[in-house]
Amino acid sequence: MSSYANLPAPSPEQGLNRYMQEIRKFPLLEPEEEYMLAKRWVDHQDSGSAHRLVTSHLRLAAKIAMGYRGYGLPQAEVISEANVGLMQAVKRFDPEKGFRLATYAMWWIRASIQEYILRSWSLVKLGTTSAQKKLFFNLRKAKSKIGALEEGDLRPENVARIAHDLNVTQEEVIDMNRRLSGGDASLNATVGAEGEGTAQWQDWLEDESADQAGDYEAADELSARRELLEQAMDTLNDREKDILIQRRLVDEPLTLEELSAQYKVSRERVRQIEVRAFEKLQAEMRELAAQKGMLTPA
Repeated sequence: MSSYANLPAPSPEQGLNRYMQEIRKFPLLEPEEEYMLAKRWVDHQDSGSAHRLVTSHLRLAAKIAMGYRGYGLPQAEVISEANVGLMQAVKRFDPEKGFRLATYAMWWIRASIQEYILRSWSLVKLGTTSAQKKLFFNLRKAKSKIGALEEGDLRPENVARIAHDLNVTQEEVIDMNRRLSGGDASLNATVGAEGEGTAQWQDWLEDESADQAGDYEAADELSARRELLEQAMDTLNDREKDILIQRRLVDEPLTLEELSAQYKVSRERVRQIEVRAFEKLQAEMRELAAQKGMLTPA
């Protein structure tokens, strides 16, 4: 899956309406079909299966991409970046973890779009922290919240307040404010054809329809928690792992009776195994979280 040449590609010439019509032709997948396709990709690197997984989720990628309008960037390119994130998600998706692909893919899609936005504006160096990216996406909102609407440098008390609220240093607030006020990317430049108003680039940055800062925080937390879960699951034996997944980590959990028949033990025994496995999982996740200096998972 080194390219997506066979996928429909959005382009300014084609028009987004036509692209949306094309991707609606790809059917959504039932859970069982999604699982089998993902297994064929993981086990046999079957490109046809991967292609079906990608095409069935193109509408999801486009929907997420449309939430990032307002950055002065071509929407077709944003959708293309969303598709790149989707492909990365399919490439790394493990159906045995019990999650649906859509749940897993949305974080890869958002991360790909957000990195594209940051690269395009050249405001935040690649590899910066989530807090600095949060500052990029939320400085104007933070200034508005405290009434700091003045041009130029912020007053010291406003710098301190914003730095505290967004968990960054005061120097980072000062630097980012200067950049957004007309530095590296000339965000104060007027956009639009003559007679269409005097909107500025920085006026396009805030998109109320998508919580980009929240996405970064949630994506980071989800990734960390998922890593903990995957590591902790290794402490369970095969039966414990399977029962826990079938009871708690799938869209349609099996009943105690169904698992009782499958494992040829009583319903009460299945319940006991489930409870014990869950307790072992929680204990291991708490220990791993403490080792990594994270908050203890609930």
